[in-house]
Amino acid sequence: MKIAVFSDTHGFSRGMINAVEEYKPDQIIHLGDGMPDAEKVREMFPQIPVCCVPGNCDGYYDDEEAYKLITLGPLKAFLTHGHRYAVRGGKLDVLLYAAECCGAQIAMFGHTHRALFDQIGGIFVLNPGTAGKAPRRREKGGSKVRARPCGGAAGAGGSFAQRGAARRGDGGGTGFD
Repeated sequence: MKIAVFSDTHGFSRGMINAVEEYKPDQIIHLGDGMPDAEKVREMFPQIPVCCVPGNCDGYYDDEEAYKLITLGPLKAFLTHGHRYAVRGGKLDVLLYAAECCGAQIAMFGHTHRALFDQIGGIFVLNPGTAGKAPRRREKGGSKVRARPCGGAAGAGGSFAQRGAARRGDGGGTGFD
């Protein structure tokens, strides 16, 4: 199963659209701060399911849940933007606790605009970085990860413009397959 994960597009959806066209995922996830961008992708690719959670800049979507728990093949994934889980500064304790309480094997979040893929205490942690324009940096984030049938995951970092093991796609986002 191929899953493209994006966050923090902030109105710059072109890179996300390019990545979806190139990667052709089975599922798209947007982790907030760009809900209108996720809606645009949903309209452009109606055959691909899109799941999203709101970020701190998605005021219109404040009534949406702060997190979602979804199933991705054999994995339960905890999705959130991260601003309500104190992820700034790399502190992931609250996020990991919430994911563990929900029985998730992977926690996905955005907010920090910094890409991350790690395994902490048995939970895979993924932040695709910004798929739009980063306010403090010009770099666009994202990564490609594979959810395996046995319940594991493999990941790679780097920008979508890079090729090889760290290939992600033009403009940020994360892919799982």
